[in-house]
Amino acid sequence: MQLHLITDGKKAKEELVAILCKVNESVDFIHIREKQRSAMEVFELVDELIRSGVRPEKIIINDRVDVAHVLNVGGVNLAYHSLGVCEICRNFPNLRIGKSVHSYEEAIQAELDGADFILYGHIYSTYSKKGMIPKGLMELRKLTKSLKIPVIAIGGITPDKLKELRISGAEGIAVMSGIMDAEDIVHAANAFQTALLAEKEEIG
Repeated sequence: MQLHLITDGKKAKEELVAILCKVNESVDFIHIREKQRSAMEVFELVDELIRSGVRPEKIIINDRVDVAHVLNVGGVNLAYHSLGVCEICRNFPNLRIGKSVHSYEEAIQAELDGADFILYGHIYSTYSKKGMIPKGLMELRKLTKSLKIPVIAIGGITPDKLKELRISGAEGIAVMSGIMDAEDIVHAANAFQTALLAEKEEIG
């Protein structure tokens, strides 16, 4: 299973770069989800990350296809308001494409359109989705059985949930507040990585 860390859009550039460099070795992918920043600001942030030692292929940029293409990073993750998967496939054939989805139908369509992976959730109750019913493991299992592309589970995930997520077919987890809001961000990232390694050892 993979660990995808998603930034929360709350931190200044210098602080964010420092944090991401510290947890770099504990995560498989870093999603730059900074909706409040301009294209140039996202470019400068990612460029500094790369110059600070984060490998470009580990970086996935949310929405900003232009920045992802220019910096030749690991991919782009599209939201509901982003350009369509088909358009990105047609115009940027070498770019790895993820798609955030919230229903079975959206996920099936994303795969048909050419997405390389999807983020699906929220699986568990989470403060950021207060009042919204979580998708749950049954829906996750239904989805993973229907898709050929990897499904990355997101929403309310803690290290103790990894076994049931793996059994339900998730090929990775995406975490935002569970790491970015922690008092000790490095410790939180390491806790997830330790749990993931334990799962890998269990399945051989």
